[in-house]
Order: sequence, then structure tokens, then C-alpha cells
Amino acid sequence: MIRIPEPIEDIVVNLLRLANTKLPDDVGWALEAAAAWETDEIAYSQLGGIMDNVKKAEFTGRPMCQDTGIPIFYVSGRMIASLDEEIRKGVRKATETIPLRPNTVHPLTRKNSGDNLGKGMPIVHYRPTDDPFTEITVMPKGAGAENMTRLAMLDPSDGIAGIKRFVLNAVLEAGGRPCPPTVVGVGIGGTADRCVAMSKEALLAPADSVNADDDERKLEEELFMTLNSSGLGPMGLGGNSTVLRVHVRTEYCHTASLPVAVNLSCWASRRATVRINDDGTAEYRQK
Repeated sequence: MIRIPEPIEDIVVNLLRLANTKLPDDVGWALEAAAAWETDEIAYSQLGGIMDNVKKAEFTGRPMCQDTGIPIFYVSGRMIASLDEEIRKGVRKATETIPLRPNTVHPLTRKNSGDNLGKGMPIVHYRPTDDPFTEITVMPKGAGAENMTRLAMLDPSDGIAGIKRFVLNAVLEAGGRPCPPTVVGVGIGGTADRCVAMSKEALLAPADSVNADDDERKLEEELFMTLNSSGLGPMGLGGNSTVLRVHVRTEYCHTASLPVAVNLSCWASRRATVRINDDGTAEYRQK
């Protein structure tokens, strides 16, 4: 089959459409698993409503949620000189054609740009590598989950017990606002800014992935069990399915410091990736 290269602007539109209208398979499996172990009748009905919504969104090609978020991009591999502008054009076009809700406003005047752009938007993180291709991942981030982000500069003496306590409190205090069952990203270490960034990057990991770091994996498993035993449940209405997955990321930090951050994703955990090859062809995936 002959593959015709696509303009990068249109690749970005396709990427945003995929992320907003189709649930990643691993998240779908996690929701199915949550429904299988759920014993609360109301919680089970909420999970059923979520999965019905997912099917309708994919069938109709419409966004899964009215809050289509702000698009956060992660770019790795070979850098393309015009990529910044092409991503901006793609976001503007996607807002009009998919359509996406225009969400970006000036923080002081609250004036809406109308196209999901504006100063500092969209947010793009670059990681150049020697790979012979460019990969772009987008994570649309809605305000319900993003507003529940929490950062703590713990005392090192608080230790792992203090970390667990902070994460548990962050999720329970968020309640139903981030639309649980959530995916929980936890960043530990680094500096304050790096810690928050790690917690958000952790949300890009597939729900069925296995953490290769033994200490991180153990903490993930303990937090997962504790949070799902909390009784918060889907949409905060009670039940056994408070979180779909916990992803922990760590980096070394100052001996006198223990930064911990929590970033939540709603049940949809929207994301999509495209690989742009040297010949200009594009390969899309959601894992």
C-alpha cells in the first residue's frame, strides 16, 4: 500500500481527534476490570454509563467529554524547525473542525482566545534524540482533574508513610471533582517544578504497564489498594473503584528535601501518539 505523506498541521488535527474521541485500549480494559470487581450497585451503574459514553463517542466521532481540555504535547526524536507553528495551526484547525471547546483564557482578564491558543499555548515539551523520526504525544487535560493537582515539600523524616498519607489525602479531598475512577500520577523527588512535571508525565504510562523500578512498583501497588479501599468510588458516589491505576515516578533530590506531587487524570485518561517518519508518513497509536 502506498502511503501519502500528510501535512503536519493535519497530523496534529488527526492526533487530537483520536485522543478526544477514542479511549486508549488499556484504559478500556482497566474500566472493564473495575466493573468486574465492583460490588456497589450505584458504582456499577456509573461505570456502565461511562463505558456506554465511550462507545457512543467512538461511533459518532465526537469528544468523550464536553471539557476537551487544553492540549499538552510531548515531542521527542528528530526536531522539525517549523513544528511549533505547525502544532499551533493544527490546534486552531482542530478546535474548529472536530470541534473542541475553546478553553484557553487570559488569567487576569479571562478573555477567551477562541481557538485554544494564546500566550504560552499550546504547551509543548521537547526532548531531542538521535532517532530518525519524530514522535508527538498529546494529552488533553481537563480542568476538573488538573485543578486537583497538589504539591507538598515534605520533611525527609516524613518518609514513605508521609508520602502515602499525602497522596491519599490529595485523592480523597479531590472527591468526585476529577471524575473518578481516576488515574493517579505521583512525582517524588527532584525540585518543586520537576516534581510536578513528573507527576503529569506519569499519566502517559499505559494502565497495563509494569514499572521496572521495584521500589516505585511496590508503592504503586500499596497506594492502589489503599485508595480503592477508601470507599470514594466512581464519581465520588461510593464503591470499590476509586482509581484505575497509580503511576509513581522518582528522581534524586536534595538531602534536606522531599518534594511530592499528585496529578490526576479523569477516567478517560486521554492520550494519543503519532510517529512521523523520514518520508513524512504518519503512524498513530494510543499506547
